[in-house]
Formats: sequence, C-alpha cells, structure tokens
Amino acid sequence: MARIDYSDPATASERTREILGKNRNANIFRMMAHSPSYLEQYCRLGGAIRNKGELDPIIRELAITRTGILCEAPYEVAAHKRIGGYVGVSNEQNAALDDWQAATCFDDTQRAALAFTDEIVKLHRPTDATFKAIAAKLRPGALVELQLAVGFYIMTSKFLESFAIDMQPVSEVV
Repeated sequence: MARIDYSDPATASERTREILGKNRNANIFRMMAHSPSYLEQYCRLGGAIRNKGELDPIIRELAITRTGILCEAPYEVAAHKRIGGYVGVSNEQNAALDDWQAATCFDDTQRAALAFTDEIVKLHRPTDATFKAIAAKLRPGALVELQLAVGFYIMTSKFLESFAIDMQPVSEVV
C-alpha cells in the first residue's frame, strides 16, 4: 500500500488531468501529480528517453529493465518487460535479464550495454574497461542516451519504492 494517498485527478488542474490521461492514470503518475510541475517535466524527459534519440530501443529497454531489477523495483521491471516486447526484446531476453552474464541470447553490443548498466547502478560509475567497451559499440549520442536512460530509471525505481507505489495490471498502464 502506498505510503501516502495518491493525488485525486478530479481535483487536479486541466493540464495535470491531461498528462494523467495520456499516462492511463497509472499510480506512479498519480503519486507524482502531487507536484504538477515536476510531473510535467518528468514526463517530458521520460518521453524523450523512450521516443527520441538514436539509441536502439532494444538496448534501451534491456538497460531500463535491468536497472529496475538491480534497484529491486518490480513495478518498473513489469512495465519495461512489456514495453521491451513491443520494441523487439525477445521473451528469452526478458527472462534472462536476472542472470544476463550466463545467457547466450544477447549480442556483443547488448552485453556491453548491460555491463555498463550494472556498473552504473552497482558501482555508481562504469570502470574504464566497461566504458571503453560500450563506447566502442555506440556513437557518442547513443552512449549519452544510454547513461541518461539508466540514470532516469534509477530515479524512477527509487521513487516507486520510496512511496511504495502499488502495482497495477501492466495491461492497464502500459
């Protein structure tokens, strides 16, 4: 159960109701709507991460889902396994993300991105070897986008867990 009540869309501004509606009134956004200006900017950056840029969407979703796993945020993991499926992440890849190092379903670029993700979350920054490995695979723009996606979803995962956001059926919110 959430640690504080979710905001009530009926009492929100028209702009906040619009944002909530576009996001299916998902619990994470209803909680965030307690701060309408932050909600709006969060959604803008999240939309850019998910819909703009040059980073391959499969790599992005693998990294986001792995971030949720490492941050122990089941809401995030469930949502992004589903989103990953929409962009081409295979069921085998989603299932292997808990122990990706032992899996054979990831290509070299995906493995380098997952190692980069693990080190950002666990070590707070990648080692030189891991950074060089992913930098050799991605153009600078995609590398920046990968790091920002991981950082954004660390924040998102921590928000979900700090407020104990209630899970919803993924089909209702993704």
